[in-house]
Amino acid sequence: MRQTKVFPFLPGCREAQLAINLFVIQESLERLSDPDQACILMRFFKTGPGEYGEGDQFRGIKVPQIRKLVGTFSGAPLTAITELLHSPFHEDRLLALLLLVKKYQEGNDRERAVVYRLYLANSGRINNWDLVDFTAEHIVGAHLYRRSRRPLARLAASPLLWDRRIALLATFYFIRHDDFSETLRLVSGILDDKEDLMHKAMGWMLREIGKRDLAVEERFLRDHLAAFPRTTLRYAIERFPEKKRLAYLHGAV
Repeated sequence: MRQTKVFPFLPGCREAQLAINLFVIQESLERLSDPDQACILMRFFKTGPGEYGEGDQFRGIKVPQIRKLVGTFSGAPLTAITELLHSPFHEDRLLALLLLVKKYQEGNDRERAVVYRLYLANSGRINNWDLVDFTAEHIVGAHLYRRSRRPLARLAASPLLWDRRIALLATFYFIRHDDFSETLRLVSGILDDKEDLMHKAMGWMLREIGKRDLAVEERFLRDHLAAFPRTTLRYAIERFPEKKRLAYLHGAV
């Protein structure tokens, strides 16, 4: 296998950005590939027929290795990142999304708006739970925190599972800032969602609210207890003392 060429660069340097194209990035990813690990990841991320990750392809690269590449390719232009986001390989898309997070965090207002729009325009490529969970709060949540949150309602009503998960996970940014209202509003509107990945995400976000304000979480739980999917409830009360946890599971609260 050929050795990857290293292109020294400074972020924002046009010559360096031109040197970092799709071929250069994917050559680095190819060097890190591990077929045995790829098989494990394909099972873990449910890529079989009828499963939520059906048909996804993996190189077998671990997340810490991909995060290291974010620093290496932080000067990549958006054109290369967008092309990478359309790769059939899961790790390529994860790297593309983490690069977008970095560009959002380091960009000015105009650049952040471009990244936000690019992210949502390509939400169909953000097509597994880890891709959503690593990125939605840092781009969508961060962008909408002090803006209209109406885009979240549109995402939450989407027929695409990943759009709905993006909407909910984006509110993790709000939760971290002790703003729970949008999360609770979204959860109350999607309690009838049929997807297990949404049930888990709802319970997770409620649990995160409870870490910061247990009274808010418990009030919401009591108000909606009869409507909760069982998985959502179990995730939401996971940290409760055993006696209280059992009381919620048996509806005795």
